[in-house]
Amino acid sequence: MSSSPALSVLDLVPVRTGQSSADAVTASLGLAARADELGYRRYWFAEHHNMPAVASTTPPVLVAAAAGRTTRIRLGSGGVMLPNHSPLVIAEQFAALEAIAPGRIDLGLGRAPGSDPVITQLLRQSGTTSDVERFPDHVRDIASLVHPDGATVRFTSGGTYDVHATPSATTVPEVWLLGSSDYSAQLAAAMGLPYVFANHFSGEGLERALDLYRQGFQPSERLAAPRTFLTANAVVAPTLAEAEARMLPQARMMARLRGGRPLVALETVEEAAAAEASDALATPLLGAMRNRWFVGEPADVRERLGAFAQRHGVDEVMISPVAAPYDAEPQDTASGRLQTLELLAG
Repeated sequence: MSSSPALSVLDLVPVRTGQSSADAVTASLGLAARADELGYRRYWFAEHHNMPAVASTTPPVLVAAAAGRTTRIRLGSGGVMLPNHSPLVIAEQFAALEAIAPGRIDLGLGRAPGSDPVITQLLRQSGTTSDVERFPDHVRDIASLVHPDGATVRFTSGGTYDVHATPSATTVPEVWLLGSSDYSAQLAAAMGLPYVFANHFSGEGLERALDLYRQGFQPSERLAAPRTFLTANAVVAPTLAEAEARMLPQARMMARLRGGRPLVALETVEEAAAAEASDALATPLLGAMRNRWFVGEPADVRERLGAFAQRHGVDEVMISPVAAPYDAEPQDTASGRLQTLELLAG
């Protein structure tokens, strides 16, 4: 196996202090276009709701916008949180995306809500959602609906009705299962689907999840052998000092999330440094994060990513570029994240 894995990108569309949603989206779309130019394999948008620092609420909309700014890179969701949506609507959206960018669309599906209990209830009250307990059935339904043959609904009376996500598909989105638990690994294995463990979010249980997936994999019409890659947080800069400075705002946000503190927009490097001096919010987590995240100079991070991929037997790593901006950097560009992608690709 090559010591240099293929690289992909996971984007949560971060929103910094004082930044508008429009500028945050503009920055991320510019980042997607640059990732395309740099040769990254795929670019996925996450789904999160009601978070001051995250604008990636609707992956299909963002994928459509990115499709118009790219020509080669695969685009997708990392992932669509299926309990928030109707399976038919998701199948139709991604069939339409596949028609917009044939052969370039990934449909990553997750079982978590991507939000707090209040938002989950609002989603159920204000839109068509699906039963989380029927997640396996709905994954199968989506895979069938986006297929050129479509799906067949069987009535209790004995009749049938054909349903297609799009009337005349020639290519289909690639369906992936995402998760950070044994459940998703075992389900992906049983269904013969490609699988991604959310290592960037937790990292706990990675080896067990990969073992369960690989050992339990059942070949399917869609996939003959297990297929997986890894996700990881990354901050790359010309110097280690700059990389660690750009890491701190994201570390503080993770500490807020885990500590149950009110969430805020992503701090700039200067804001985080000033706040940490009086409120060492991230200090207890920094050691663990430095061990799991990939923070540093380009050559060092590339070497560590290669070793990480080789250790877990994968040929691809999807990085979440979590480098925060300095105060003076433009609001409509992803300066620190762009630097991470460019230095890694170098």
